[in-house]
Formats: sequence, structure tokens, C-alpha cells
Amino acid sequence: MNWGNKLLLAFLVFGGGMIYLVVRSVKTNYELVEKDYYKSEIAYQQVIDGTNRANQLNSSVRLEQTATGILLSLPDEMRNEVISGNVWFYCSYDAKKDRKFSLGPDKEGKQLFSPVDIPAGNYTVKISWNKGGKNYFTEKMLTIV
Repeated sequence: MNWGNKLLLAFLVFGGGMIYLVVRSVKTNYELVEKDYYKSEIAYQQVIDGTNRANQLNSSVRLEQTATGILLSLPDEMRNEVISGNVWFYCSYDAKKDRKFSLGPDKEGKQLFSPVDIPAGNYTVKISWNKGGKNYFTEKMLTIV
């Protein structure tokens, strides 16, 4: 093989490699945490304040996987209170697994989520609630099998 053929082969390998990288980069899925992340960043001070309020409570939010589903238990101070809010099961590696629910605990401050509604995976569960005009926020890690 002479030097001209070697040079042509080198250009072909380089060009093929570049085409491969361009095709791979075009097919890569870049998911954002939220579609409107700028709007949520502006309101982030509410998350900080809510986290500080939740940390001052005597107990913390508990999440556990049971045979009947995912059991969310709010702190003891939230029993027999009127509470509104939402729960976001955020899956960082697959936005199709994300789930948002309205918070509607019973008198004991507990809410059960059906395992059918939430696919298996690793989640950051973001719980925000309001009691008496005060916002609370906490995050918990959860692995659903």
C-alpha cells in the first residue's frame, strides 16, 4: 500500500468518525429538570423558607414502600390540620417516570400512593404543603422496586 492510499484511508476513517459523532449527538436526548426552569428559579426563595420551616418541626416527613403502595407520613404537628399541597416523584434519568400528585392526607397526616401509578425506579420525592398560610417543603430519596 503506497502513501496515497494510506492518506485516503486516513481521511475516510476521520470522515466516518466525524459522521458517527454528529449522528450520536443529534440523537442524544437532553432533558431539563423542568420545562419552565427560569420561572421556578425566581420562586426558589419560597423553597428555602419552606425547607427551613420543615426542619424546625419536631419530626420529619417519612416515606416507606409497603405491600399496598407508597406511604407518606407528614410530621406529627400536621395531624388533624387542613393541609394542601403537592407531591412530585421526580426521576432524574427519565422524565416519563415523573409523577405529580395533590397532597390530601387523612386526619393522621398520612397518604397512600398506589404502586400502579408510580413505576419502579430511583426518585427524589419533593413534598410541598401549606398549613395555616405557611409553606413547608422537603425532599426525600426513594427507590421503588
